[in-house]
Amino acid sequence: MNFGYNGLLGLLVLAGDIWAILNIAQSSASNEKKLIWILVVLLLPLLGLLLWFFLGPRSGRSS
Repeated sequence: MNFGYNGLLGLLVLAGDIWAILNIAQSSASNEKKLIWILVVLLLPLLGLLLWFFLGPRSGRSS
């Protein structure tokens, strides 16, 4: 059983996608935009995550 780094990379992408979907669901964007972003993240896991991270709606919270 040689998983190498592909298994670790897959788990990181999965964790990132789950994080993104939770943040999308909690955002103040309209339901249509939320649905579109969630579909993008689900259908294009790595690319969708990157697109959402850079282009997605901002929550307006400052840390």
